[in-house]
Amino acid sequence: MSKMWSSAANAVRSAVFDGATIAVGGFGLSGNPTDLIEALRDSGAKDLTIISNNMGVDGKGLGILLDNKQVKKVLASYVGENKLFAQQYLDGELEVEFVPQGTLAERMRAGGAGIPAFYTKTGVGTPIAEGKPHEVFDGETYVMERGIVADIALVHAHTADREGNLIYRHTARNFNPMVATCGRITIAEAEVILDEGTYVDPNIIVTPGIFVQRLVQSTLPEREIEQRTVRSRGEEGGK
Repeated sequence: MSKMWSSAANAVRSAVFDGATIAVGGFGLSGNPTDLIEALRDSGAKDLTIISNNMGVDGKGLGILLDNKQVKKVLASYVGENKLFAQQYLDGELEVEFVPQGTLAERMRAGGAGIPAFYTKTGVGTPIAEGKPHEVFDGETYVMERGIVADIALVHAHTADREGNLIYRHTARNFNPMVATCGRITIAEAEVILDEGTYVDPNIIVTPGIFVQRLVQSTLPEREIEQRTVRSRGEEGGK
């Protein structure tokens, strides 16, 4: 059965539902599955729980879901670039669970590997660990964290073959590999999709196709930059 879908809209609309838990790749705006996020917005699904390193910026990335009031809860490690996110949180419109960045990555990796929970020292003695089981190993206290399994995972890859084997480009790799493993349905968009009968070199596959159920062609939108910083002409070192 082919994993190729005709569009991001079709691939997302037939999978998503109100109240779904959705893991999304990306770091800042790098490696965001832009087409899939837009398709999620256009689906109109609401009361979503979004699991991602961050919620993009105002009006970009996952920020467009906040604009559309589709998100009920967020699990993230950083949200400092999004003013609307902060406002919705302070107004009580949005539930937020902050997760240390490494813990978030490991929770998704664990969920994808079938590991229901693990222990880590990160967060012990902070509000992050409140209400969670603790255990002592070799004289050190650890807190238990649950693995994450999402209803849907959305990822952006650079190259894919039609079996769903994926590779990523540079920093766009970020959270995408962990996200790809933790979804019950994983939808990938790729900038380059190889011809039928041609496959990604097994030695460089990052995400094996067994984790990917649906694949769409990325439309290659403009690559956004969160904070463009340049040195003015004439400044020291800027000539």
